[in-house]
Amino acid sequence: MPISRNETYEASPSRYGQTDSFYRRAGHRGILLPAVSLGLWKNFGGERPLEECRRLIHFAFDHGVTHFDLANNYGPPPGAAEAMLGRLMRSSLAPYRDELFISTKAGYEMWPGPYGNWGSRKSLMASLNQSLHRMNVDYVDLFYIHRFDPATPLEETLQALVDMVRSGKTLYVGISRWPLKATLTAFEYLNRRDVPCLCLQGRVNLLDKAPLTEGLLDAAREEGCGFVSFSPLAQGLLTDRYLNGAIPAGSRMSREASLPRETLTPSLLRQLKKLEELAKKRGESLARLALRWVIDLPGMTSVIVGASSTEQLADNLKAVESAPLTDEELKEIGRIMSA
Repeated sequence: MPISRNETYEASPSRYGQTDSFYRRAGHRGILLPAVSLGLWKNFGGERPLEECRRLIHFAFDHGVTHFDLANNYGPPPGAAEAMLGRLMRSSLAPYRDELFISTKAGYEMWPGPYGNWGSRKSLMASLNQSLHRMNVDYVDLFYIHRFDPATPLEETLQALVDMVRSGKTLYVGISRWPLKATLTAFEYLNRRDVPCLCLQGRVNLLDKAPLTEGLLDAAREEGCGFVSFSPLAQGLLTDRYLNGAIPAGSRMSREASLPRETLTPSLLRQLKKLEELAKKRGESLARLALRWVIDLPGMTSVIVGASSTEQLADNLKAVESAPLTDEELKEIGRIMSA
């Protein structure tokens, strides 16, 4: 497909002008990822004009964000985010494929019937083929199994990942949201077949520390693989959006079941306001403080933000260059979150 005039794009020549701390090695592996990556979960589906998606993705790449995180069912509707990126890969991003690190996933329901869900070889292979077609790429850089399937033999799921790498359809494989025991088994299985796990992915933020308490972040460090946090801002809770106690029209809490209204309790609101006070002392936003806390965790490779505007993304990116949290600030955060 020819590139239309309004799709012509020349990436900023200064896109790699950040400090060395902007890119982080995924554990002991060879790949570097930006400390802040752009996730296409909620804001890049069929309900948003292509031009707005294009503008945000171009802005991200112009500022050094090379990693774009997707899944087969991101939308709405399912598949729409990958299809949107596919339009850009046919046009403005076509010259830059080798500079991009594209990840996608499968494991949640994608199409009707017994093969559009979970972790069977049939489901995973079909999903990856569909994703490649939607995104107009020959391969993805990283393919995650999106969730643990208790009904499918672990070896079947893991061998499918191995064969995806050997087929050239993905360069690396990763694991998202698996329990620790299954994750350790996966490390061993994949290592024996010379297809080591590149990254674990899990939700880590100031309100949800499950991968820390469950030992997954420590396991990744010991294995030498990376760790990528999704929802580091708790779907917007860890921003200034809800600090006055109201639910703004058009916000995620006002329109989506993934962030129910009852989440915003009086006790949580008090915590958020105290965190904002600490952020102001540092001369930054609550969002930047929350991102810095995740970025500073030992073994953390990248945080996936779901910015809906270039202004939000610009503020998020400043977290990478902000000062690391001091011991006293970390203690204060601990006191706030335990109150």
